[in-house]
Amino acid sequence: MTGYGLATADYANAKYSVEIKSLNSKFLELNLKFPKAFSEKELIIRNICSKDIERGKVSLNITVERNGGEVTGATINTALLNHYYNQLIAVNDSLNANSSNLLQTALTFPDVINYKEESVSEDEWNHLFKVFTQALNNFNQFREDEGKVLKADLALRINNILGYFKSVEALEPRRIVAIREKFAQFLDDAVGKVNIDQNRFEQELIYYIDKIDITEEKTRLKSHCDYFLQTLDSKEANGKKMGFISQEIGREINTMGAKANDAQMQQFVVGMKEELEKIKEQLLNVL
Repeated sequence: MTGYGLATADYANAKYSVEIKSLNSKFLELNLKFPKAFSEKELIIRNICSKDIERGKVSLNITVERNGGEVTGATINTALLNHYYNQLIAVNDSLNANSSNLLQTALTFPDVINYKEESVSEDEWNHLFKVFTQALNNFNQFREDEGKVLKADLALRINNILGYFKSVEALEPRRIVAIREKFAQFLDDAVGKVNIDQNRFEQELIYYIDKIDITEEKTRLKSHCDYFLQTLDSKEANGKKMGFISQEIGREINTMGAKANDAQMQQFVVGMKEELEKIKEQLLNVL
């Protein structure tokens, strides 16, 4: 499920910003970016995201913008740099070598550049954690709002299938009569009405009608649709369950179409298949 959450806040001489974005994915793919000073807190943030987000291709970016105060970062030991540089000049002069890159060479010597480890206080971490929590809440609210839209659409699709189902039910009695009349007319034209064994004709007709009977399919289809709507109202994450139910709905619709033997009923079946495909597409976005 897609999602987006952003939270910012000022603390002391810095501005904290936490941004969370996610795209659809079957599994949780978590990509974290944050200042090195907070690297020891990565496991805490990762565990919270894994528990709260569950799945998706998630990008979480934490930035800290300092407004003033002490500047942290790399420092150059100028005394040691001068020492190395003068030695390089002396060696260079004695060898009469090219001296165009002596300063660059001196900068690569040990301890010339020192990287100061940035540290943060527990109070600063607690403040950042509050910003992270707010961003995560905004992210979850975004997904909850999207989930409501998806829920309404899925319910609409199931009700559309049930609408086609009612049309099939209304057509069912007339379908049997039409099949009987069609077969009787065919035999009349082929062999003549006087040459038809009515008992045998009735036996064969009953056998054929039994083969194309869709009573069981209608019962199961109605049951699966009701179960889907019931699962849709659950507070738990039931995306996979609804995926399985939609597969069962598809089986009943396909069997109903194979047994239809009626052009108008086939149109209703096609309509149900179209709605089911839309359901399957939307279920890719559901946890």
